[in-house]
Amino acid sequence: MRWKGIFLLIGILILSGCAGIGPSTVSRDRFDYTAAISDSWKRQMLLNMIKMRYGDAPVFLEVSSVISQYQIAGQINLGATINSNPWSNSEILGATGQYVDRPTITYSPVMGDKFARSLMSPIPPTAILSLLQAGYPVDYVFRMLVHEINGVRNRYGGQARAHPADPEFYSLLEKMQGIQSAGAIGMRLKKIDKDEAAVMIFRGRRDPATEALSAEVRKILGLDPSANEFQVVYGSIPRNDREIAILTRSILEVIIDLSADIEVPAADVQENRVNPTVVERTGSGEKISPLIRIRSSAGKPDDPFVSVRYRNSYFWIDDRDLGSKRIFSFLMFVFTLVETGEKGIAPVVTLPTG
Repeated sequence: MRWKGIFLLIGILILSGCAGIGPSTVSRDRFDYTAAISDSWKRQMLLNMIKMRYGDAPVFLEVSSVISQYQIAGQINLGATINSNPWSNSEILGATGQYVDRPTITYSPVMGDKFARSLMSPIPPTAILSLLQAGYPVDYVFRMLVHEINGVRNRYGGQARAHPADPEFYSLLEKMQGIQSAGAIGMRLKKIDKDEAAVMIFRGRRDPATEALSAEVRKILGLDPSANEFQVVYGSIPRNDREIAILTRSILEVIIDLSADIEVPAADVQENRVNPTVVERTGSGEKISPLIRIRSSAGKPDDPFVSVRYRNSYFWIDDRDLGSKRIFSFLMFVFTLVETGEKGIAPVVTLPTG
């Protein structure tokens, strides 16, 4: 009777362990995989920025799917030997258990035609306006994602065609930021010749300060001072004074421009492994702070937001540098939000039911 009770108890424990394993893994797996993918994604982005800074080729690898299989199995072995001698009987008891975790992770390299469509196509101007409408600051959006607006050029850090910003560019952003803070910039979509076009709206009369900023923005962009609605198109030069032409960047151009501000080791510059970091200044000689600060050091950083090792140096963003963290996170957000390429076919995975 004593052994029967033990066998029954073991059987109940094994069966109870097998029951309901699936639901209990959802919360744990979702957060664990989300954290792992997020961290690896940030490190991949930072690494590719550094590689392009050094003239190396970027490589992007997407995690297409994550599937986990779990299996718990148990086995009980019972045996008994009965002899005619009442003092020589014996029993055999055995129990085995098995736990198996089989994650299936699918990776897809971004290359070839998919790379060209996804990373080299210009960001649509409607996406620029949508980001402004969502509350992202004008200086973030325009400094990162725009080459020109009505002929007023932003700076660009790419070595092939590096150039500083036009003198009025930062003044334009400052004034537009003031108008945005007052809630006087809006957007809407309307039909023009069966096509959907974006329209930027400088809303009705506000306080005198906002009206003055609006007048200065119209003057810099060469817009009709009496109009409130302006059609937004892709390009450098508008066709008339009621059109705003925005020459946007591709995701690849955004990364190249931001990577130009990465702080690199002095030894690498001296050995001609990488170009020196260019310090941009205003017309009056004042230093213009870069959008993002990515530091480098020989030793591993103590408190990084994200860090990678490349060419025997560590490159990292300080977790206490809130501005750089926001810009880097905004870059990741735009990378996923502004999908200019075609969606690929998701992989088909067949799982056993037994």
